[in-house]
Amino acid sequence: MVTTSELLKKKSQHQDIGLDDGKINEYLTALDGWTLQEGKVVKAFGFKNYYRTLAFVNAIAYVIHAEDHHPELVVTYNRCVVKFDTHSVNGGRGGISENDFICAAKVDAIFQTSVS
Repeated sequence: MVTTSELLKKKSQHQDIGLDDGKINEYLTALDGWTLQEGKVVKAFGFKNYYRTLAFVNAIAYVIHAEDHHPELVVTYNRCVVKFDTHSVNGGRGGISENDFICAAKVDAIFQTSVS
């Protein structure tokens, strides 16, 4: 079974093949609070105010750019919803890959340091 610390050590790579439901569920158990919604790996992060929300968005922007794996972000005054999927898998039809979980683990790590 995969662990969060293993995911944090990995780097996103181009993926052509998505994960099956069993593998997706295995990866979801390694991450706290992430769920599968409408074909995306999703988590909502809450903040004290808009400044802290935007600081989080800026912090994850650096990491997701370095990973070259960009999520959908829904940003409001005190909340940011992060949604990962991989457009290149399954013949370009999209799906979930290991990259989604690598980046989700890294986003969680940033959130933990931002609320400390």
